[in-house]
Amino acid sequence: MGERARRDPGVNNVYGELDTTFANSAVTHPRYCAALLGTLIKGLGADHVVWGTDSVWYGSPQWQIEALRRIEIPEDMQKKYGFTPLGAADGMVKSAIFGYNSARLYGLSLRAEHKPLPAHYQDKLARLRAEYELAGLARSNAAYGFIRKRA
Repeated sequence: MGERARRDPGVNNVYGELDTTFANSAVTHPRYCAALLGTLIKGLGADHVVWGTDSVWYGSPQWQIEALRRIEIPEDMQKKYGFTPLGAADGMVKSAIFGYNSARLYGLSLRAEHKPLPAHYQDKLARLRAEYELAGLARSNAAYGFIRKRA
């Protein structure tokens, strides 16, 4: 990310993760969400903000991915608080947040060859996935929200 546009907080092992707070604010309070992103990036640096979804609570994260791709910090907030623009959906800042920062943090190679786990692998999740695929079930990206029960 080159030179960090942040004040040195005295630590380099602190990361801000976007998850429930982002999900709760991106659509309902976009200016609050923009301020959250601006504050994290200004304080920690764009190289210390990572993507998270809490998909277990919100279902498919596609809507959150789209929200981060589209959000920008308004110019008035950039001027007033010294926030830097987030840039293009596939630009440096958002790409870093979406995965490059986590890959670096966990030492993952972005050029690694994908090798599926064998069905006999002892990991429970791998076994469940293999059973799911053997059953011929199709993947679903359906998102389920809250349903109000009528009295």
